[in-house]
Amino acid sequence: MNDGWQDSAEAWIAAQGETGDYGRRFVLDAPMMERVRAGVYASALDVGCGEGRFCRQLRAEGVRAVGIDPAPALIDHARSLDPDGDYRIEGAEALGFGDAAFDLVVSYLSLIDIPDAAAAIREMARVLKPGGTLLIANLTSFNSAGDASELGWTQMADGRRAFAMDHYLEERSAWIEWRGIRIVNWHRPLSTYMTLLLDAGLVLRHFAEPGPQGGDPDRGAHYRRAPWFLIMEWVKPG
Repeated sequence: MNDGWQDSAEAWIAAQGETGDYGRRFVLDAPMMERVRAGVYASALDVGCGEGRFCRQLRAEGVRAVGIDPAPALIDHARSLDPDGDYRIEGAEALGFGDAAFDLVVSYLSLIDIPDAAAAIREMARVLKPGGTLLIANLTSFNSAGDASELGWTQMADGRRAFAMDHYLEERSAWIEWRGIRIVNWHRPLSTYMTLLLDAGLVLRHFAEPGPQGGDPDRGAHYRRAPWFLIMEWVKPG
């Protein structure tokens, strides 16, 4: 299945730049790195690393990070920016690593891109060491239900804007387009993710719905008005 990532790689790289888009830079990066710094991690796997931005942040913290992504153009760009890094063309559903290989596994806005979330979560749990952490940032399911229904931000009859969604409990994929990027995203209700993670034997340690910190206040208001991102930290018992 063509998910659009290879064709959209050039536009994605241009949109992210060196620092990432607003949501990553001003909403997710700080709380994600706070969770990383709260633990002691020698090794990490970044599943769906894209152009390698978060891998580079992990490496700057002294974590030996491996990044995987199925889009060759994104991995090529990650390697060009970080020649000493370890970046591999690989899908999340069948990881090419042995059991208990990493202290930390990261899924930074990648679960929404993965067709078989059940297989991916099983694999992420498998390669975690006992006592290791799976750190997830994802779109909230309210948000993805809006995009998958071609709704989202809507102008109401009285002039107000509201975030509209539909068919929340129906798992499905949809083409999403912005800034020259056209990719497939997957909507799943939050209960689906929670069930898959629990079935993988993981234990929830942290849950947050972060708001913006800094940046353009008008952009920040956009992220405060509706559920946008969530962060979860799951531990593999050991």
